[in-house]
Amino acid sequence: MSVARLFTEDINLKPKKVRIEIQPVLGFSDEDKFGTIQPHGDTSVVTIRIGGYDVKRVLVDQGSGAEIMYPDLYKGLNLRPENLTAYDLPLVSFDGKVVILKGQIRLPVQIDLEMVEVDFIVVDVYSPYSNIVARPRLHTLGAISSTLYQKVKYPFEGQVKEILGSQSTARQCLVAVILHHPKAESSASAKGGL
Repeated sequence: MSVARLFTEDINLKPKKVRIEIQPVLGFSDEDKFGTIQPHGDTSVVTIRIGGYDVKRVLVDQGSGAEIMYPDLYKGLNLRPENLTAYDLPLVSFDGKVVILKGQIRLPVQIDLEMVEVDFIVVDVYSPYSNIVARPRLHTLGAISSTLYQKVKYPFEGQVKEILGSQSTARQCLVAVILHHPKAESSASAKGGL
């Protein structure tokens, strides 16, 4: 068979049909505010399934690049130091201090019927939250979150699914932080007062 004939046969192949998968549009409307206390300044605090347990007080933080697990959840899941793997990169807190790391652990996280393995950095600092779900996990889900609407929305099997935030839990966590640091100075007194 000649090269010209092979080339001609390849050109005469039927074009492949392009399969276009239509994804639902993710967004928020005023209807999404129903059931929330408005106006507010609350964080998004949700419940998700981690390691086979429903975990409350999960902070959804679009500003964080790392999934974090705090000591209370680590102990509550009956995890042991030998379950950790080394994590060498430094982690800096909001106030600019380097955080003490215990290591990293991979656990199954289930949202709806989807189960994925998530690497959590285990830290040894106080937090009223059990853990932080950050940008990497939100991006994996194709999710968008809104503190205003107290929801995380994500596409799942052609539908838009929601995870509802809990304003009462968010407010309890805020109070816990304030009570944990009773000797904190106000910014005015720290700068020399008014």
